[in-house]
Amino acid sequence: MNMKKHSNRRAALVLLLLLGTSPVFAAADTHAEWEQLNNQSVELLNTGHYADGVIVAKQALALIEKNSDADHPDVATSLNNLAELYRAQGQYAQAEPLYKRSLAILEKALGENHPDVATSLNNLAELYRAQGQYAQAEPLYKRSLAIGEKVLGGNHPEVAT
Repeated sequence: MNMKKHSNRRAALVLLLLLGTSPVFAAADTHAEWEQLNNQSVELLNTGHYADGVIVAKQALALIEKNSDADHPDVATSLNNLAELYRAQGQYAQAEPLYKRSLAILEKALGENHPDVATSLNNLAELYRAQGQYAQAEPLYKRSLAIGEKVLGGNHPEVAT
């Protein structure tokens, strides 16, 4: 092997080692880890393993809060998922502030008429409905429906739901 080829391989190896520890790759790894935790918490919710889901959802929330802006939509997703787990267990007092914070983040990050905001409004309304607080739930349902009709159209399956 000539010296130039050997030198190029060494340079490529050094470059790969440096890139592997760069903030860009570290951020991608962190986001992938958050997605895995997030997906796991949803799976635990869907299978009724709520206590385990809370543990995983808290890990996902801590990871995303540490590695992104406080008003990032991924933070809102983690807050919502943790709130869903609390709601499923009837722990409404723990769920409500999480839903509200999630909604505030989404409204700020995505705008007040985004479909994710409609979903967040619906989730908070479901919390109030589950507690028999229909007067608090109704305006949230109506706002969620209005957003859905405006953004998705009146015949969209999500609007029907």
